[in-house]
Amino acid sequence: MKFCTAMSAVLALPVTLVPKIAAALEADGRPSIIWLEFQSCTGDTEALLRAANPTVGEIVLDVLSVDYSETIMAAAGHQAEEARMKTLKEQKGKYIAVVEGAIPVKDGGIYCCIAGKSALDIARDVCGNALATITVGTCASYGGIPAAAPNPTGAVGVKEAVPGATVINLPGCPVNTDNLVATVVHFLTFGKLPAVDGKGRPLFAYGKRIHDNCERRPHFDAGQYVEAWGSEAHRSGHCLYKMGCKGPETFHNCPIQRYNEKTNWPVGSGHGCAGCSEPQFWDTMTPFYKRLPNVPGFGVETTADKIGTGLAVATAAAFAAHGVVSAFRRKDEPEREKEE
Repeated sequence: MKFCTAMSAVLALPVTLVPKIAAALEADGRPSIIWLEFQSCTGDTEALLRAANPTVGEIVLDVLSVDYSETIMAAAGHQAEEARMKTLKEQKGKYIAVVEGAIPVKDGGIYCCIAGKSALDIARDVCGNALATITVGTCASYGGIPAAAPNPTGAVGVKEAVPGATVINLPGCPVNTDNLVATVVHFLTFGKLPAVDGKGRPLFAYGKRIHDNCERRPHFDAGQYVEAWGSEAHRSGHCLYKMGCKGPETFHNCPIQRYNEKTNWPVGSGHGCAGCSEPQFWDTMTPFYKRLPNVPGFGVETTADKIGTGLAVATAAAFAAHGVVSAFRRKDEPEREKEE
């Protein structure tokens, strides 16, 4: 029940649906999972292995049936390939594909091959016959770092490589395992994938900007910015926007879900957001340590210096006025006492 309550919170569902989530998880027939890994750093698998609530053991044994995953499966070589083919044959149209890493398409996809088959062919076979495909990490979602200019291998995301597949994207470097498990739980509970935005990301996890939920946001509104790493403002938790933080134009629930058993996240530890859950972030968000001149869709950050200065002056004026009024009040108090 604790796990189901946590999932309802991630999905922004009322607690009244917790029994329904529990019933869905207790029902027979855990969904079969084929986890593919292509052009990646394995960071998303590492995130899965470090999951805390639920643990990777609970995910693999209680929530999902991971039939194929090169990193955590006992089988290897031909036996591993046989396990994948068995699921493809017996669970066609019923299993869920999870893809980690970009797919190279240049020169017929020869830049990533497994067991003599290209990643492109494997993806077309597995994702094309899956009930749904969940991409984990930005590389699988949009091409990520392998697709950064000049993109020598022609790396792309799953949806671009397999246009006909039903795909839901969970970008991030790495994916937050809570979002992955919540996506599957939503499917098990309601029989459908969660609602997504225009970039194929579930709204429960990517519906709000990092800037809107950031614990440093009050400092932005107050015009209190970090101007140098290691400064007093930096140690005091002031806004990192001037240091290159891309939170104002990045959609993700990092400030809420966090990482490492919800201990912290990049901005909380003193580093600006790199915008890693956005398409082409490596090309469009760089340089990472410089403020972008314009932020699409939000006008305040484009004039952060003026707004911040104006707020600071207005705040100072307000405090000064408050001080004057307080002084008059203190002066009036003895007069009132005499009258009394």
